[in-house]
Amino acid sequence: MKKPPVLDIDAILDDKGTRIIVCCGAGGVGKTTTAAALGLRAAERGRCAVVLTVDPARRLAQSMGLSELDNTPRLISSPEGGGQLFAMMLDMKRTFDEIIEAHADPVRARQILSNPFYQSLSSSFSGTQEYMAMEKLGQLRRSDEWDLIIVDTPPSRSALDFLDAPERLGRFLDGRFIRLLTAPAKAGGRSAFRLLNAGFGLVAGAMTKLLGAQVLKDLQTFVSALDAVFGGFRQRAEMTYKLLQAPGTAFLVVAAPERDAMREASYFVERLAEERMPLAGLVVNRVHESPVTKLSAARSAAAAEELESRGEHELTAAVLRLHAGRMQLAAREHREQEHFVTAHPTVPVAQVRAMSEDVHDLAGLREIGELLASA
Repeated sequence: MKKPPVLDIDAILDDKGTRIIVCCGAGGVGKTTTAAALGLRAAERGRCAVVLTVDPARRLAQSMGLSELDNTPRLISSPEGGGQLFAMMLDMKRTFDEIIEAHADPVRARQILSNPFYQSLSSSFSGTQEYMAMEKLGQLRRSDEWDLIIVDTPPSRSALDFLDAPERLGRFLDGRFIRLLTAPAKAGGRSAFRLLNAGFGLVAGAMTKLLGAQVLKDLQTFVSALDAVFGGFRQRAEMTYKLLQAPGTAFLVVAAPERDAMREASYFVERLAEERMPLAGLVVNRVHESPVTKLSAARSAAAAEELESRGEHELTAAVLRLHAGRMQLAAREHREQEHFVTAHPTVPVAQVRAMSEDVHDLAGLREIGELLASA
């Protein structure tokens, strides 16, 4: 396999022009641990870094030896050298509430927050998590309290759904149904209802029978009150999208050396290219290797079989079998990486060897960071 360019992690972390690192990839490949390790290493090299996880699982907190994180950045470490490490976990409903409270007058804010449709939308509406991730990232960047923001995205292909947030939100707001509900209020209240009665009345009558008068009233009240607030969010989301395309952002695709994960990595690389997002490189986690590379799997298996046939040195035979299995696994992982490199020969790659146990404290994260930097 032709060697790909080497991904220089320290060069990325030391570049003060890099303000955002986005870690994306399939689930279960060590993405959260990678993001946390990058944050710690950046802090120990003098950066003021915050790690934002969009994944609702508690993996980020666990990797730092904590029981939980919340929607407010929490100081994790202040190492020598002037750097700091903060971490937080996105709470999409709390973030949504903060937007309403910040961009609506108190009366309208109370009206929205108490509306049953808002309560449902802010907790479970499809895409809300991605919208709020875009909003929170923009908030962190605009605050300028941290000179490096590291985003740990949700698992699987939904990790890139936040790239579609502005467009999807625009389609929602500009949809025919939403325009129909907001049209009477925008046209001037009761007189507008009379003017629109021929068109709106038929639809409203049918919807009232289907949903009930109170439900329809709640929905209209919610959409009318939220329209102005959403308009501002759409504008901010579009600004954040442009920020992700800017030179100060670096996307890292994280994968494991397995077929499905490497295919997902290819998808991410291609999608980022389509969106003109700045790709820094690929991190391949949990790579298996053996210190005895000169002893092939075939020779090791043959030697174990010979010892077993004699009934001698059972422990030695078991070790040889173990080595043969490890060499075969390493060969499979090598082939999967080779497929990726053949398809994407210019993408820089860093490999991190498999650890004997999960990372659950800063010492473990520090070790991962060292492996990333020495890859």
